Amino acid sequence: MLKLWRKLEHDRLILWLNRNMISQPDNNNIYSVSSLNRSVAEVLEQTFTWVWVEGEISNLAQPASGHIYFSLKDHSAQVSCAMFKGRNRALKFQPENGCQVLVRAKVSLYQPRGNYQLIIDRMEEAGDGALRRQFEDLKIKLADEGLFDETHKQEIPELPECISIITSRTGAAIHDVLSVIKRRFPSIPVKLFPVPVQGVEAAPAICNAIGLIDQAVAAGSLNCDVILLVRGGGSLEDLWSFNEEAVARAVYDCSIPIVSGVGHEVDVTIVDFVADVRAATPTAAAEAVTPDQSSWLQSFDWFQHRLQQLVSLKINNHLEKMQWLHHRLQQQHPQAQLSLSRQRYHELSKRLTRNSRSILDTRQNMLTVLNAKLGAQDPGLSLEQNRRATQYLVSRLQRATSNLLARKKSALSNAARTLNAISPLQTLERGYSITLDKKGKPVVSIEQLKTGDTIESRLHNGSIISHVETLIEND
Repeated sequence: MLKLWRKLEHDRLILWLNRNMISQPDNNNIYSVSSLNRSVAEVLEQTFTWVWVEGEISNLAQPASGHIYFSLKDHSAQVSCAMFKGRNRALKFQPENGCQVLVRAKVSLYQPRGNYQLIIDRMEEAGDGALRRQFEDLKIKLADEGLFDETHKQEIPELPECISIITSRTGAAIHDVLSVIKRRFPSIPVKLFPVPVQGVEAAPAICNAIGLIDQAVAAGSLNCDVILLVRGGGSLEDLWSFNEEAVARAVYDCSIPIVSGVGHEVDVTIVDFVADVRAATPTAAAEAVTPDQSSWLQSFDWFQHRLQQLVSLKINNHLEKMQWLHHRLQQQHPQAQLSLSRQRYHELSKRLTRNSRSILDTRQNMLTVLNAKLGAQDPGLSLEQNRRATQYLVSRLQRATSNLLARKKSALSNAARTLNAISPLQTLERGYSITLDKKGKPVVSIEQLKTGDTIESRLHNGSIISHVETLIEND
């Protein structure tokens, strides 16, 4: 950019000298506006082939044609720029007013208006914008590889045996961390691994420190169970070493839990996503790995009180058990046992005598009952009872038979008298007869007969066979 301005100043000086050294105008030295602009355009394009220019975008315009027009400015000057449709398709970001960009362009003159401009061939973000783009690209890449997965995160020990700190020896972060550890739990050992935390040497140094700690712990030469990776605040460029891919992979591969505390609360680095725990500041990182001393002392007091209570309770339980055993020992003295055995013997003897007498009385009663039952089952007595029962039954049978025959004879006489009273023969004896047709059916109407039929008239002592000659119907 400086060379460009020097060249422009040189050309302006030459033009001024030529204009002032000619005392009078010459027709050969008079330019039209178009020819002057064309000549200046040729000079610019021949003098400046490709230039790189850095500045801030302003007056951005993106018409429907697809071209991009804007001004590129710094604190004291600006230049018009144009990037045509065929070139801006390769942009990896969306240009906006205020963006800091780095462009490769040719210097040209827009002849109709006499304005010089830059025809941009390539444009990329500069400063924080470029770094932010790299940050996002690396973040997506590592996330896709699984370096941010929660399943890979290690737990931070509740009470570390030793804390390793990776940071600058002279930075404010180490003083903040040590102050917090001293205030919260000063008995925890601390190992400092000084590294640069800014510049090109920072990332390799941080990776080397992480690997050194991991190897030392594996070899048993270092007793460390948590690492603090901390740095104070700064710009995105200042913190860039913590956004390096090598540092992120070193943190991921470390077998020891790592707590990151880089920058202020608003600062976020790639290391924060990979680390097992992310703290907003170095102070917060130190607080995350150290327990509160006062809280632990209160816990110790409580455990001591509880232990005393348990010991007292245990002693009282043993004393009660000893007293109970002493009482049992007194009860189980040989003399006491003999006395108890003697009493038991007398008691059992009495119970045996009572039980023997009760058994004898019961058996005697059973024998008496059985003798009575045996006497009741005597065969002679049974035969006499059966004989008497037989005689009684024979007498009852004879009386019942005589009564039955008398009742039957009386019923038969009654039935004979009734039958004789209703018999047709008695009617016939009184002079009546019964007329039957040839089929033997009684004739009760002349409609049953016709002239010439044979009929039978039955009397009480015989029958008369007749032929019907005439049928007379009653009026």
